[in-house]
Amino acid sequence: MKLIPINKDTIPLILATVIVFGFFIGGMFEVLDYFIVKAVLILSFCSLFGLALFFAAKNNAKKNHPEDIPQDDSH
Repeated sequence: MKLIPINKDTIPLILATVIVFGFFIGGMFEVLDYFIVKAVLILSFCSLFGLALFFAAKNNAKKNHPEDIPQDDSH
């Protein structure tokens, strides 16, 4: 049994958690004023947003009725 199963949902959740903790720790230690820290956090946010868009575009909607066999509901 795996402790954390890796699938398409856990990767963005882990990245979001790392970004949130990055902002929290950076705010506590007042290092958000440095340009490199801002750049890393904003770049990680943009990559997470891009990953979310990629998975949203790749997502296929499942239909209840197959297209090749129409169901007759007129009874």
